Amino acid sequence: MSDLGNKADEAKGKVKEGTGKVTDDARLEGEGKGEKNRAKAEGAIDDAKKKAGDAAEKIKGMFGGGDKK
Repeated sequence: MSDLGNKADEAKGKVKEGTGKVTDDARLEGEGKGEKNRAKAEGAIDDAKKKAGDAAEKIKGMFGGGDKK
């Protein structure tokens, strides 16, 4: 998912969590927390993948990576 998508899901989770708190609905609050935390985790995974890809490209460049014909 894109960073923007993760941020949107995180925001939806926060709203749902807050609504659950205000209405004293523990189920809704828990759902919101879960959605918020899942979106944060997905964002962290996406960031890690990007950093790993960037590091791999850097290493390839250090060793003259790429197709040589």
